Amino acid sequence: MKEKINPWFYVPTTYFAEGLPYVLVNSLVVVLYKKMNVSNDVIAFLTSWLFLPWTIKFLWGGVVDTVSTKRKWIIYTQFFMSVFVLLASLFLKSSHFLAITLSLFMLVAFLSATHDIAVDGFYMISMDDRKQAFFIGIRAFFYRLAMLFSSSVLLIYVGKLEEKTGNIVWSWRVTLLIIAFILGLLFLYHTLILPFPKNDFSKKFNFNELKEAFLSYFKIEKIWIAVAFIILYRFGEAMLLKITPLFMLDGIDKGGLGVSTADYGKIYGTFGLISLIIGNILGGMFISKWGLKKCIWPMALFLNVPDLVYVYMAYHNTLPISYVYFLVSLEQFGYGLGTTAFMYYLVQLTDEKYKTTHFAISTSIMAMGLMLPGMISGKLQVMLGYPLFFIVVCIATIPGMLLIPFLKYK
Repeated sequence: MKEKINPWFYVPTTYFAEGLPYVLVNSLVVVLYKKMNVSNDVIAFLTSWLFLPWTIKFLWGGVVDTVSTKRKWIIYTQFFMSVFVLLASLFLKSSHFLAITLSLFMLVAFLSATHDIAVDGFYMISMDDRKQAFFIGIRAFFYRLAMLFSSSVLLIYVGKLEEKTGNIVWSWRVTLLIIAFILGLLFLYHTLILPFPKNDFSKKFNFNELKEAFLSYFKIEKIWIAVAFIILYRFGEAMLLKITPLFMLDGIDKGGLGVSTADYGKIYGTFGLISLIIGNILGGMFISKWGLKKCIWPMALFLNVPDLVYVYMAYHNTLPISYVYFLVSLEQFGYGLGTTAFMYYLVQLTDEKYKTTHFAISTSIMAMGLMLPGMISGKLQVMLGYPLFFIVVCIATIPGMLLIPFLKYK
């Protein structure tokens, strides 16, 4: 058993394995159900539940940290994710495909959230501080690469299959099989490659310490304003997350833009994602130079004001596709800037003694802030239509920004 292996052999692959199932259950599934003719309100409501594991993952974070080893958690979650995605592909033709595949994707979501905890923990115990600092950018890059692969390459591929074969079910079955195969390969690879760090061992689970860490979070100064801000800051954007794929794919006669699956993959998975990453990078540079207090207002506006592009596109849904590329890229760039400020605020919202636990609670509340708006967004869109829905989204961005003056910064 090797205690030390060059991190280049496992950091890129573990973080690619972290990003792939997340994008599957929180993004690709929305497109899949749309192509399977599930109604918008049902898609938005049901797929929003797939955020649940990330909302409550702090509840079993202590179990992953103490029971068995993080190495085993990583390997076996990858194995079972591969199995459940494989099963989902087989049930696409079932008359009860929605209930069965959604249940399987929910299992994948729970495994993926657990895998996230294990990978992040393994990253910290398998390397010293110097190596952790060096690989922080590498891990982020490969997580984004998984997003690019999933939301661009795979979507373009499935779109081409749809156009070539005219068979939606078969096209998506092949795509899910590819994802299952990749997760299976990662399971085998990591079984052979992952090192066995000395301090990766089962520990005694201390419930009282976990309870103290949890309760101390709610004793932080101005915490309830912070909680409200976490939920409301991205409320409008969270409503967009579930509806924009449906808006893009719906026909012009239904008020959508009528783009193909392949074009959607290019618009969001390629140009949109690259714009988002550039926004993330620039946001980090701006905050490091001028500080969060000076940057949060401009970045909040960059996050929310570009949502108006969807109002424009909804009222002008016969725009040339080149305009759509530009407008979506602009909105995603603003999203990248705005979320950078938000995530940095979450890092600041921690007590030094329980930094990891407090950050986990904050990100769980953040996930809830994405899940709840997503659940109501489909019903609102069906009731109002796309133009009015996007106007409501823009209005929903205001309460979160109004809380900014009341926040406590470090």
